[in-house]
Amino acid sequence: MTTAHTAPDPESLRDLAVRVAAEAGELAARGQEGVTVLETKSSPTDVVTRMDRVTEELVRSRLLAARPQDAVLGEEDGDTAGSSGVRWVVDPIDGTVNYLYGQLDWAVAIAAEIDGVAVAAAVNVPRRGEMYEAVRGGGARRNGEPLQAPPAVPLAEALVATGFGYSAERRGRQAKVLTEVLPRVRDIRRSGSAAVDLTGLAAGRFDAYYERGLNRWDWSAPGLVASEAGIRVGGLHGEAPSKDLVVAARPELHEALSDLLAPLGADTDG
Repeated sequence: MTTAHTAPDPESLRDLAVRVAAEAGELAARGQEGVTVLETKSSPTDVVTRMDRVTEELVRSRLLAARPQDAVLGEEDGDTAGSSGVRWVVDPIDGTVNYLYGQLDWAVAIAAEIDGVAVAAAVNVPRRGEMYEAVRGGGARRNGEPLQAPPAVPLAEALVATGFGYSAERRGRQAKVLTEVLPRVRDIRRSGSAAVDLTGLAAGRFDAYYERGLNRWDWSAPGLVASEAGIRVGGLHGEAPSKDLVVAARPELHEALSDLLAPLGADTDG
């Protein structure tokens, strides 16, 4: 537990996250040309590039240089213990397949959590020139400007972003769910990056988002940005976000989308 006299200022954590995400994004953007697959993880479609590893190494080194007692949870190098009560949750390149193919929609995502709750975040989408930041209770910003998601629309008029898992079995199940969702919404979008989807939702590029199989580093930082912009980020019907399902939308639309997804078993593999 973080004691009162040692509790860090979330704004200072946010400022550190922004600085590190900016540097990491520049590094990754320079390294995108000519990048190749280093290895695969859970399946042949779950790829890691050399730049994923190099970028996470940079992020870890900068965070721990500034705050050596903090813990770090990163996608590539796992969990490093700390004693301060602060844990950084890092996705060095969210949207690695996009990155590998030279596309624009990938992001560096860094969140600071205290007692398991995200209190500060930065999400850098370098190829689009967008830096998102948030402090719990202090709002969200994009490139320094306050960010507020637009009002909810009816489910039938909602542009819904989603993503798919890496295993063939899960993809097949998600495709079946999608065939039931698509006729009941305006349309579907697939960016290939949860961080881009959630920050895009905060910016009004989508009306809602759902995805099964996300890890904490996928949604911690962009989820705080979305929440501080007025989006409800959770699971079905008030549950916390988890690997089972993340659903994000304005509160009224969140309920309607949850009502649609729950009987379809969108939070299961069938």
